[in-house]
Amino acid sequence: MSNWRFMKLTAAQMDRFKLVHIGLYTLLGIIMYAMMYSNIKPEELDLRLFSVSPQTVYSPIAVEDKESTEKKRKEAEDAVKDVYTLKTDYAQNRVDLAGSIFDFILEVNNEIADSPEQETWTAEERLKKQHKILNEKLPSNIGKSLSGETMSQLLQANPEDLKIAKDAVVTAVHSVMKDRISVSDVESKKKQVQNQLIYTNVSNELKKAMYDVAQFAIIPNVVYDPKKTAENRQEAGERIEPVRIKQGQIIVEEGQLITTDIYRQLKLVGLLDRDHAVQPLVGLLLLIVIMISSVMHYVKSLTVNADRSLLLYMIVFTVTILIMKILSLFQGIEISEIGFLAPVAAGGLLIRMLLNERLAVISSIMLSICGSVIFNGGVTTAFNVYVGIYLLVSSLAGVLFLSQQHRRSKILQAGLFISFVNIMVILSILLIKNGHFDSVELSYYGLMGIASGVIAAVLTIGLLPFFEAGFGILSTMKLIELSNPNHPLLRKILTETPGTYHHSVMVANLSDSACEAIGANGLLARVGAYYHDIGKTRRPQYFIENQLGGKNPHDKLAPEVSKNIIIAHATEGADILRKHKLPKEIVDIAEQHHGTTLLKYFYHKALEQADGDVAESDYRYPGPKAQTKESAVVGIADSVEAAVRSLPNPTPEKIEALVRNIIKDRLQDEQFNECDITLKELELVATNLCETLNGIFHSRIEYPELKKEKVKEHVSH
Repeated sequence: MSNWRFMKLTAAQMDRFKLVHIGLYTLLGIIMYAMMYSNIKPEELDLRLFSVSPQTVYSPIAVEDKESTEKKRKEAEDAVKDVYTLKTDYAQNRVDLAGSIFDFILEVNNEIADSPEQETWTAEERLKKQHKILNEKLPSNIGKSLSGETMSQLLQANPEDLKIAKDAVVTAVHSVMKDRISVSDVESKKKQVQNQLIYTNVSNELKKAMYDVAQFAIIPNVVYDPKKTAENRQEAGERIEPVRIKQGQIIVEEGQLITTDIYRQLKLVGLLDRDHAVQPLVGLLLLIVIMISSVMHYVKSLTVNADRSLLLYMIVFTVTILIMKILSLFQGIEISEIGFLAPVAAGGLLIRMLLNERLAVISSIMLSICGSVIFNGGVTTAFNVYVGIYLLVSSLAGVLFLSQQHRRSKILQAGLFISFVNIMVILSILLIKNGHFDSVELSYYGLMGIASGVIAAVLTIGLLPFFEAGFGILSTMKLIELSNPNHPLLRKILTETPGTYHHSVMVANLSDSACEAIGANGLLARVGAYYHDIGKTRRPQYFIENQLGGKNPHDKLAPEVSKNIIIAHATEGADILRKHKLPKEIVDIAEQHHGTTLLKYFYHKALEQADGDVAESDYRYPGPKAQTKESAVVGIADSVEAAVRSLPNPTPEKIEALVRNIIKDRLQDEQFNECDITLKELELVATNLCETLNGIFHSRIEYPELKKEKVKEHVSH
């Protein structure tokens, strides 16, 4: 029934819930945008071609200068010489050509010699016949290249001289053609082959013919290779690294003339493009949307007073980012790395103390991102990475320090721990920068790190009471006030149900110790345990701890009636606490400490008496199940204390078996499904409860006097 009422209430108020949340998220986004707008807004520069720059201009981005890259590649390609390939087969071809000329001469002479008419020919007719036959045999290009006089000298030479000439020409041509011969080298190589034939032992006329044949055989043996040339030029171009304008690189110095090339670079990095000046602002908007979306995801886990929690979160976040913005104003007066002084950890500590750890972690990340933008003065990029890392580690250090020590008294210790971490981070940043820093600068940075941690702790301690009072958050002081035995409700329990009061005190001691062991709020569990059974004041005699040896009224009641009386103490107790305006956390413990557990005694009694089936759900508490670790621990301690008290002779072994069985039963009954307690934490709770109970129910020795008194008493009876 209670779950149905919750669903009905949620549906009725869903529109208002969404509207309020959308408004708060929008307001938070506007505040974040306003704080970082001036750090992102592009600077308006009056830079014209061939004018003098009024200031030193740095590149806001890293970009490739494609025009300069292409120019360098073209220069590298043009510097590559043409590739010529040596044709080794040319040498043999030209040697064969030269030798074949002499072979043709011999063939012609042999044909003439075999002709029967040759004896009747005159010398002139014989030579004409030889020329005619030779022209028919020789390729046309050879006939055109060698003069008729050269052919005549060869045709008129005797066979012995012709053989000598052939051998000399072939040898000379091979000797010259085996080397590289370019077009420009041809004339010098022809002279070289002629010089090699000078000393041949033949007539001068035949030597001239030999010169002509040898020089005709000499040709260039290296040819242009377009494919290889193109490959070499491509490789040369690819070896050229792209010309990049680095982020933070000086494009133009103050007083320097803005040339065409400089103007082109200014345009390339977007400093002259007014159409793109809106892009950084759009980027900032998207970044804020991403961060707020993550907050929306984590705020959904804050099921208790979500509106109040979101408003509280927004105020803490705004105060923290406002402090950073005020500090950033001092960047203009040359205070180096003023971001190291920012007490951003205060935001993480406050969110951790007032809301929860997960939200504190995601907020630390968001605040560090915002801080890296806000403290970007003095750097050429939109984000000061070093300050961002510093702020992130500083804030996380405080959150993690309090993760297992959720006490107000630990805040100052957290501040000192943050200071130590700050110094370590600053030192690591300075070493990574590989700069030269003297002792004064190191001391200066170290003092800022220490001050950041201490100021964060002081701010947290100072602001915490105001947030607790303003938002009705259950503070430590309020819990101490509620734990006062003179509180009207506690006096009511003591006077009307003394057995229940003693039981509650025992449960409080057990719960406090167990919660501290798992990092939960032990004081909240203690105070909640004091009030968890106040519903028993309506019908105290129906609960065994208040019967004081009298008769049990349940013996005369039907199981259904007894069940209703017992179950009612949880809901009636919550109603009493609400009526007296006790904090919701205390009301929740009273309402949830039994969860939806089964009243086994009366259920089995009903089964024995009933003729038909008995619905188990009718004998279960209405719930809800434990929503917090504190509620879960109080419920376990409540069952354990009552069960151990009923043991006739409690021993450590019996106590441990009992504690673990109770926890196992609740775990199997799915009583912890709606809270974030882990199996490891349940193990710690079991161990702690056993240690505490063993201290309470320790073995006692019987003194001799007491034994004698007991014997006398026995005899007298």
